[in-house]
Amino acid sequence: MEAEGADGASGGAEAALSCFSFNQDCTSLAIGTKAGYKLFSLSSVEQLDHVHGSNDTPDVYIVERLFSSSLVVVVSHTKPRQMNVYHFKKGTEICNYSYSGNILAIRLNRQRLLVCLEESIYIHNIKDMKLLKTILDIPANPTGLCALSINHSNSYVAYPGSLTTGEIVLYDGHSLKPVCTIAAHEGTLAAIAFNSSGSRLASASEKGTVIRVFSVPDGQKLYEFRRGMKRYVTISSLAFSMDSQFLCASSNTETVHIFKLEHLANSRPEEPSTWTGYMGKMFLAASSYLPTQVSDMMNQDRAFATGRLGFSGHRNICTLATIQKLPRLLVVSSSGHLYVYNLDPQDGGDCVLIKTHRLLRGRRGAPRGGHSRTRVCNGTGLSGRRERVPSYHFMPWRSAGQSHPVLTGSRTAPVRRFWSKRGRWTKGRRLSEQRGRGTEAPGCGSQPAGAGATGARPACTHVLPSKGCPSCSVHRNEPYPSTTRTLMNKGILLNMYAVYKMYL
Repeated sequence: MEAEGADGASGGAEAALSCFSFNQDCTSLAIGTKAGYKLFSLSSVEQLDHVHGSNDTPDVYIVERLFSSSLVVVVSHTKPRQMNVYHFKKGTEICNYSYSGNILAIRLNRQRLLVCLEESIYIHNIKDMKLLKTILDIPANPTGLCALSINHSNSYVAYPGSLTTGEIVLYDGHSLKPVCTIAAHEGTLAAIAFNSSGSRLASASEKGTVIRVFSVPDGQKLYEFRRGMKRYVTISSLAFSMDSQFLCASSNTETVHIFKLEHLANSRPEEPSTWTGYMGKMFLAASSYLPTQVSDMMNQDRAFATGRLGFSGHRNICTLATIQKLPRLLVVSSSGHLYVYNLDPQDGGDCVLIKTHRLLRGRRGAPRGGHSRTRVCNGTGLSGRRERVPSYHFMPWRSAGQSHPVLTGSRTAPVRRFWSKRGRWTKGRRLSEQRGRGTEAPGCGSQPAGAGATGARPACTHVLPSKGCPSCSVHRNEPYPSTTRTLMNKGILLNMYAVYKMYL
């Protein structure tokens, strides 16, 4: 699971991620930048442990770690035809190999090392790095699309068998013999992935609407999932969970889909003896008289769970891992962030974002991109539910003389945080960070001059002033100031525009 990032970043000592990949058992994350590469451990949700980093090899665009060992493989843009294998704990280079073309992808397991070029694939024995097999004359593979089973007992290799159709060639990396050819899709392949045991193979085409799962090594179709119908997307990654019960898929949209592999597509469970069961049997019988495209669509399963991202268009990869004994959805973006979601294995639904890790440090230690923050309001001005505010509503910089943050929002407009000069009451109220300082009332703003003589007002958490709150009534008698009404009108227009764009 690896991706190259094409997005640049402005400012900061380090550039955006040029590549990022999870290791074979999803316990480690490797990232590459223009300065070098870094390795992180994924043992905890709250803390991202930095395992190793090196700036000896600049402009890295491929970095792969073998499970949790000290072996790491690095390829740099300065020498795109050379593969370097390091033992990072000893700080030594084990070996390096040069090839006839640019290296596009590298895959590892405990027995084999796979190097993919545009028109050839090299298979090495990872113990002594001896070249065992060279697969030549393969169809042009400009993206380096390939997959290697992490189960070293079979070491299956999968790669595209055609430039125009979604044909997959299955190769046995252990016996070094071809196994079969799978007609997976009508269009060109976009992503392929094995499960942990090497018994299943998932694939997606460039359209990105249908994801299929095949059995290995016979190549029979087991599952067929529909990601969407309205638009074509670019699938950037596919990943099974370690127990092979779930399959996740990320794309260039803002949604990550998770599918549950609970029953075979050709063996549906017995329907109960109710009118809904009879209706289901009737539709199933009628589907045999419909066109193939329609009947296939009726038999396709939908996503079991989804993860919502705060961005779209950035390259990203996803995986399913067990961290602290709970299933998690992990998403890495080329902007330099790792997003951790909770996955409900019983009910599915929307995955909850619980943590965002910053993989790169920008200037003054501020985040490049941003974190998701949590906002709670228990007053009458807004509902008491907990809402998650995306990072682009926060401005991390201050101007001269601006010393404290101000929060604005309404029932329709999103909450925005900005800086204002102390003593001014403009475009909102001060945050609860001012609690206990002088005569300032936490939550909805500072009290006017002279209020400190009568004692501090009771604390409130209203983002907007309320009629019944004594702290809010100090400032204004009306429930919504004119500046807030303006923000509400702008928020309504922005929300209407977002809904309009959604249905275009």
